[in-house]
Amino acid sequence: MEDEARWAAVLAKDKRLDGEFVFAVKTTGIYCRPSCPARPAKRQNVEFFDTTVKAASAGYRACKRCKPDGMSQEHARHELVLQACQAMAQSESGLSLDDLATEVGLSPHHFHRIFKAATGLTPKQYQQAVQAKRVSSALKDAPSVTEALYDAGFSSSGRFYEGAGANLGMSPSSFRQGGANEHIRHTIEPCSLGMMLVAATPRGVCAIEFGDTEQALLERLESRFPKATLQAGDGLFKQWVTQILSYLAHPAGSLDLPLDVQGTVFQRRVWQALQSIPCGQTVSYTELAQRLGQPTAVRAVASACANNQIAVAIPCHRVVRTGGALAGYRWGLARKAELLRREGGES
Repeated sequence: MEDEARWAAVLAKDKRLDGEFVFAVKTTGIYCRPSCPARPAKRQNVEFFDTTVKAASAGYRACKRCKPDGMSQEHARHELVLQACQAMAQSESGLSLDDLATEVGLSPHHFHRIFKAATGLTPKQYQQAVQAKRVSSALKDAPSVTEALYDAGFSSSGRFYEGAGANLGMSPSSFRQGGANEHIRHTIEPCSLGMMLVAATPRGVCAIEFGDTEQALLERLESRFPKATLQAGDGLFKQWVTQILSYLAHPAGSLDLPLDVQGTVFQRRVWQALQSIPCGQTVSYTELAQRLGQPTAVRAVASACANNQIAVAIPCHRVVRTGGALAGYRWGLARKAELLRREGGES
């Protein structure tokens, strides 16, 4: 983190960054955690250290009030949540709320509350996502769909099929067969950013991609759904394409389309957060991680942005480096810069 971002965290007494760095006050010779309740010193008297060891080596002593050498309450809770996540990942048949709470030594109600605060999901939702990820892997090799579902820990096939569309974007049998029996409408149109591919399943838009040639974009779609039936879009689909082209020319507000997206639990949370960034504004990867309540997950946030396959409607182009520099865009930095220019989002 940049020092000014750290100073902002100190002023906000941000508990989420406890353990990420400490700040030391030259006039008192004391170092503290970001959330220290003491009255902040003057900025010119403060310096930052990545670890308490470095602060101590520089001659500072630990604050007796916030005790920066110990584990913060926030980090202690995150450790418990991580322990529960690992338990769910290792369980073959799934764990009840009571089982998970016992695993980490908390009451079910208290565990449920801190787990949702840390991950944005209930333990049940997280466990279903873990099992769904297993299914997507097992479907490729299992002798049957039913066997894949039970191997993944679902007690009945009905429980999985209830959420199959959200987890896989299609039926398990279609997913298993590379999109077989799936009908995907698509078109490739010239636009102001080169060539644009738009594709949609019956549930919504599953791809908005930019490229230099029609052939490269078509090959990309075919590699995602090698056995799907690709067909020309008509009717409502053409309206969506017109809406996208109009938005590219004159971006304002949000691009309101039904979307069919598939990804990990964390990726979906990032993509939802991206949709909340107003047109004309940008945030840094660090800021986005903080909004998700996971300030150390900056690289994971960047990875989720890179894996987004629905340009503009999920506006990953609005995420920049701290300080505003452009970095990382699936369809090229020149296109990212142009989108931001049109939105007025560049500094």
